[in-house]
Amino acid sequence: MYFQHSDDIWRDFPELVPGALHAAGITGDVSAHDRVAGFAEVAAKRLASASESELPEIQAWRRAFSRMGLKPTQYRCASESLLRRFRKEGSLPTLHPLIDLCNAVSIAYAIPVAVFDVSQVSGFVEVRHAAGDETYVTFSGDTEHPPAGEVIFADAAGQAHARRWTNRQSGLSAVRDTTTDVLIVAEALHDSARADIDSLLTALSGELTTLWPVTPPKPAILTASAPRFDFS
Repeated sequence: MYFQHSDDIWRDFPELVPGALHAAGITGDVSAHDRVAGFAEVAAKRLASASESELPEIQAWRRAFSRMGLKPTQYRCASESLLRRFRKEGSLPTLHPLIDLCNAVSIAYAIPVAVFDVSQVSGFVEVRHAAGDETYVTFSGDTEHPPAGEVIFADAAGQAHARRWTNRQSGLSAVRDTTTDVLIVAEALHDSARADIDSLLTALSGELTTLWPVTPPKPAILTASAPRFDFS
């Protein structure tokens, strides 16, 4: 299997810095509470001096959504949505230790972090423009078809695992109690994206090996000249 962005995405967003890692051996029976709390504290300190919309990481994604023809205050990237909820409620819901961890990392860095159950992916995952015939399954089980041109995470079977790029993941490949094998993707567009993605991947890899008996992940930062992340 592999993960990559299409040439069109690299052409339209040359400032993009994606990071990816693969982890096997995930279970739902560990406690990530203390690890989550540490990252939440980082997010709270950032939000004490600025709203989520003022953070450079979020502003960069808002500009990207505008370039895609989307209204940024109607369709928010995943990290902005999480930060907004965290600011209003003071916490995020507990779902699964891996999701809780990745959500906490996402708000600490203000960078979208997507997690896909590899068992539900066919062949590969590519961030590309939709052809219009792909299938997207919502968390409620409904089926949608992203319109042609929308940026999606697509696999070899034409399944869309996320809509509007970093806006909304599919229920099909969402992490659940039976998940053991995951692909994690973080993407940023702001000026210090390279350093921040590197720091995020290092932190997340360390947390994964602390919480689960997984083989130490080998994260990768992708570029237009080396856009593909291969994993088994």
